[in-house]
Formats: sequence, structure tokens, C-alpha cells
Amino acid sequence: MPKRKLAALEKVDADLTNLQYKIRRDPKSYEAEFEAQYGQYLTQRDIFLANPSVTADNGASSFRELLEFVAQVSDCYKSQTKEFASQLISILSSHHEVLEPELREKIVGSLVIVRKKELIDSNTLLQSLFPILTTTTSKTLRALLLQKILSDLRNSNSKTTNHKLNRTVQTLLHNLVLADRSSPKALWAVKITREMWKRQIWTDAKAVEIMKECALADNEKVIVGGVRFFLGGDKEREEHEGESDEDEEVDMAKLRHQVGINKKSKSADSRLKKAAATVKRKEKKKGQAHPLNFSALHLLHNPQGFAEELFSKHLQGTKSKLNLEQKLQVLQLVSRLIGLHKLIIVPFYSYFLKFLKPKQPSVTTFLACLAQGTHSHVPPGDLETVIQTIANEFVSEAAAGEVAASGLNAIREICVRQPLCMSQTLLHDLIMYRKSKDKGVMMAAKGLLGLYRQVNPEMLKSRDRGKDAALGLRSGELKQQRYGEESIGEIEGLDLLEKWKEEERQRRRIEKGLDPDASDIDTEDEDDGAGWDAWNIEEEDSDDSGGWINVESDDEINISDSDDEKPIPANKKVKFDLGQNEEHDTKAASEAPSNATNLSTAQSKLATTRILTPADLAKLQELRTTAAVSSQISGHHKHHANKAQLTHSQRHIDDALTADDISGLAHLSAGKLSRLEKIAKLAESKEEHSEHKSKAQRKKDRKQEQGKSTTNKEKARKKNFLMTLGKAKSKGKRSLVDHQKVLRMHVERGKRGGKRGNR
Repeated sequence: MPKRKLAALEKVDADLTNLQYKIRRDPKSYEAEFEAQYGQYLTQRDIFLANPSVTADNGASSFRELLEFVAQVSDCYKSQTKEFASQLISILSSHHEVLEPELREKIVGSLVIVRKKELIDSNTLLQSLFPILTTTTSKTLRALLLQKILSDLRNSNSKTTNHKLNRTVQTLLHNLVLADRSSPKALWAVKITREMWKRQIWTDAKAVEIMKECALADNEKVIVGGVRFFLGGDKEREEHEGESDEDEEVDMAKLRHQVGINKKSKSADSRLKKAAATVKRKEKKKGQAHPLNFSALHLLHNPQGFAEELFSKHLQGTKSKLNLEQKLQVLQLVSRLIGLHKLIIVPFYSYFLKFLKPKQPSVTTFLACLAQGTHSHVPPGDLETVIQTIANEFVSEAAAGEVAASGLNAIREICVRQPLCMSQTLLHDLIMYRKSKDKGVMMAAKGLLGLYRQVNPEMLKSRDRGKDAALGLRSGELKQQRYGEESIGEIEGLDLLEKWKEEERQRRRIEKGLDPDASDIDTEDEDDGAGWDAWNIEEEDSDDSGGWINVESDDEINISDSDDEKPIPANKKVKFDLGQNEEHDTKAASEAPSNATNLSTAQSKLATTRILTPADLAKLQELRTTAAVSSQISGHHKHHANKAQLTHSQRHIDDALTADDISGLAHLSAGKLSRLEKIAKLAESKEEHSEHKSKAQRKKDRKQEQGKSTTNKEKARKKNFLMTLGKAKSKGKRSLVDHQKVLRMHVERGKRGGKRGNR
């Protein structure tokens, strides 16, 4: 462009910017100037519509400047510019393919400005931009439109949730997916829905339904987008929430320290006030109730139908165009649905038989999906063939260490979820691999042995059961869980509260000089009354009340089925002798059912015979915390025993099982490292430990990185000796009176808070 034209355009731009500022201050005084510029805009618009593909520099540039000017001051003259937004929408809809890129971007930006000034609503803006997004071939325009649509949706839901707009857009996206399942246009529904879900703007079942239809589409990219949403959408949402919290992190101590030692200024005070407001906002956010962010897998309307259609359409169907990696993602989603919702899909487990071979690509992922799709409601007969196939193909003496370890880990993960699928003969054979020289195989076999010591020790040989399992079998605490049987839910830590109550009762009786083992009903009643004293409830008299209602006392209620049964006191311990003969074992086994009944009655006595007071609930929380801390600092054996118990009884069903979990310690059985790998590992360790510093030096470097200064003693230690020589001489020549004055001033300065004094 010639210099004269460029200078003229810059002058026009400056004049319009000047006029814009004047109009914002006093719209009535500059109405004539605005009408002149608006008339010029209409003239330029007519010239443009006559030839939309014009690329003349002068005409296009002046038209762009006029567009922005009218959009910026449109709220000041609403009557004159009431048709401005519709004109922009018409130009963009009709000529977006032939428009100059800069002019096209300016029109979209002007529409967004008009929307921010509330001259048009969000629905009108989105209805005009979304059809262009799905039809245009320009990559830059698609990126611009997607950015503006997402930004407008976020702004519309910033203060309060705009349910009407959300329903409209969700219906639009849902219809876009259902209109043509083989069209790639549904990718825009995937992108918009996933972004809104990540930012926790759309958290309802309607958004999940859109992604469900995307996962059932015919286009490969749309299918993968829908499946990845269900597999990783919740993780993305948690990560985004964590990033937003980290952005607000402010080191108040550091900022207060810098303000205290530096020169006072208004900017420092404003920074401190902003930081204090941020911390206060975060603390307020912590105190608020956390919103119920349900997982996308929990919001599905019909998970059984969705899983069946996914499996039959993308995995079983011969017309599926998905490659192996995409099929694995679909298989992971189907297995997650089956394991989470405990679904029954009959051909699911036989589908894996053709893939259970060590040479199969991504075989550990197949094994992880098989274990993830197992639950307690699956018939054991459907899994026996699968487990036998894994044992035959993977676990043998001729197989490589990592292959055998993967097979054993997969069998263990399946048996964790359905222990009844294992036969006794196969279990004895697999447990023998705990004597293997390969560490990965040994640990996998020991994990399988530890599992059945917990869930069903009767299947093990007597020498393999261990001490705890043998004692549990004799006492009746450990027994095989039948098919379809669900464990009874109990209050966590209730046994700790019962034990504490028993110890307190014995302590009080010892203080009174009474027998600690005898029962004292009056003392228990007093404890219950004391527990309710802290919870004051305002009594209200009702006209309907006719007086007190007589209720039977706790002593008259008989919980046990038999009058002969007596619960075992909490302070009594059952002793077992492992050195007895077989007759004693038979006798103990015959008495096991009655002991089990007594133990279960003793465990549930507190929950079934008493109402927990607020003091009891507070003490229960305290005991839970103490037990959790004790488990963290307890010995090695106790820690691993608790961990082994968690693996089968309290496993989190929402956590996905990965191929790394199946591989386990396979990296330990991969043999020795090669020479090049050793050299690379040594070079990495040298880079990490290139600087050997003392603890004091590392502390000093850390303080320096945090922006903290050194102490006065450290500064004096580094001062030049000649600079301190005069002070040392004068200090030695001081009289006792002068020395007393200096010390008195030092004490007073300390009380005052230093030279600056306490603020």
C-alpha cells in the first residue's frame, strides 16, 4: 500500500477513535457526527454488497474501521442501529466463503461486541455462528467461531446457570449428531460438549446423552471422541479444577515480609490487599458445600442398552471400520460400564478367548479389560474357561518371566472381583510359582495366595493358609461367600468406639472399687444421658400429645435367637493352641458356628441396641483419625496386612484397571540392563547429582529462591574486616556505664518491636 494511502487510513482511524471517546462521554451532543459516519457505513455496505469479493485495500480497510466504530457506540444510539446486527449476520451468512479474512474476522468481532452490549441475545448469536461453523471450509474461520461460541457460553453461565440457553444449544448439538451418523460434523458436538464438561458448566445427563450418541455414531473420529470422553472426561475436569486452584495460590507470609522490609508504597499495599482478598475467597470456597459432580458413567440413562449396543456394533460387528487401537478404547469403555454398573453381557467373556495369546499386540490391555469387566454377579462358569485359557497360554515354566507374571496378575485381578471362578486344583498349581526365581512371577503368585487367604482359605492346603487364616477358620470369622451374597454394611470404626466405651466403663468401676468385668446398666444409662446433654433441643408442646408412651426397656428385648447364647465380653480374648491333636481341631470346628454368631452379635451390638449421641459421633471421628495415623506409622507387617485387605474388600470401583497393573513387576524380570542402558542411566544420575552441597547451603539456596533475605548475623559475618575494625576498637574501650546504656537501649528496642516498631 502506498505511504499516502496508509497515512490517510491511519488518520481516519485516529479520527474515529477520537469521535468514539467523545460520543461515550456525551451521546446527545455528537448525534449529528454519528449519523454522518453511519450514513458513510451504509454507503460502504452497498458498495461492498455489489461486489463482496472485492480486495481493494482502501475500501476494505475503511469499511472495517466503520464496522468497529458503529459496533462500539451502538448502545448509545439504539434506534438508529437496531438493524445493524441483522445486517452483519446477513453478510456473514451469505458471503463468508468469499470475504477477505481480516474483514470476516472484523464482522465476527463486531457481532460479539454487539452481544456484549446486550443488543442481541446469546441465542441469536449462536444460531447465526453455529451453521457457519459446520459448513465452512476455512480452518482459521472455524477456529475463530469455535472460540467465540465457547467464550459466549462461558460468559452466559458465569454468574448463574443459563438453563434456557444450555438446553437450546444441547438440543442443537443432539440433533446435529442424530441427523447424519456418518457425517464428521458431529465432531463439533464432541468438542463443545467436552469443553463445557471440563469447565463444569454442563454437568447434567443431557450432555452425557450427546456424547453417548457420538460414541454410537458411524464416523471413526466421532466414535473415538465420544469414547474418550467417557474414559477421560472426569479426569480432565479434576485437573482443570486443580489448575484453577493453583492459579490463586498466594504466599501471604512472603508478601507480608517483602512489604515489611521494603519501602512503603501504594502498589505494595494494593498487592497485599488483593492477596488478602484472594486468600479470603479461597477460605470461603473451602467452607462451602462441594457440588455433586457425578461421573459421566453414572449419569447414563440406560447403561445396559448402551453397553450392549457398543459391544455389538463396534466389536462384534463385521462391518466395523475401527482399527485395533480404537477397538481397545471401545473395549475399555464397555468393561468399565460392566464393572461399574454390574451388567450382564453373555458373549463378552467368550469374546476374549481369541485374543488371550502372549504374541497378541496389546495383550496386557485385553487382560486389563477382561478383569475390569468382572464383578460378583457374573456366573463363575462363564469365567472358568477364560481363567483356564490364561493359565495354559501364559503361566508355564517355559514361558518368559514377564509373560507368566502378567498371566498371574490377570488371574488375581479376576479372582478379586469373583473369587468363585477359581478351581481348587488350578489354585494349588498357580500358588506353586511363589517359589520361582523370577521376582515378578514370585510376587504375582504370592499376591494370589494372599488373596485366597482372605476370601476363601478353605481352598488352600493347611500348610499354605497361614496363621491368621487358620485362626479365622477355627473361630468362624472367615467363610466362603456364596454366589450373589452381599456383605453387610457397617459403620466404619464402630468397633473402635465399642472398645473405647468398654475400657471407660472398666476404668470407672475400678475407681469405684467394683468388679470391672461385671455389667452395670445404671452406669451405661448415665453415659447415654451425659452424651445428649451437649445437644440442646427446644421442646415444643403439642396439643395432640396425650402423654408419655410406655416402651419396653432394653433389658426386656432379646436379640439372640437362643436363650442359651451369651455374647463374649469385649475384654475376653479367645485363645487357640496350634499344637493340639486332630480331635481338638474337630471340636473347635464344631463350635465355630456358635462362636461366629457370638462375634457377629458382639460387633453389631452397639449399632442395633443404642442410638449414638453427638458425643459418641465426635468420639468416633476422633478414634477414626487416631487409627488412620497409627496405621501410617505402624510396622511393616501390619501395613501390608491392611493393604492386602483393601485389595478385595474396599477396592474403589470407579478406578480404571490399566495395562501397567497387569504387568506388575515385569520390569524386574526383564533381565539385566544392556551396556548402553547402563551408561545412559549413569549419565542421568550424574546430571541429578552434579552439585554436592551441604544441608545449610541447600537451605540457603531455597531461601534465596523464595525471595527471603539473610539474617543480620549472616550479613555481619560477610562484612569486610577493615570495616568492622573501628567498631570493635570502640566497643572494647567502652566504660561500664556506656555498656549498660547500650544494653538497656537494646532491651527497649526489642520490646518496641525493632527500629520501626510494631505495626
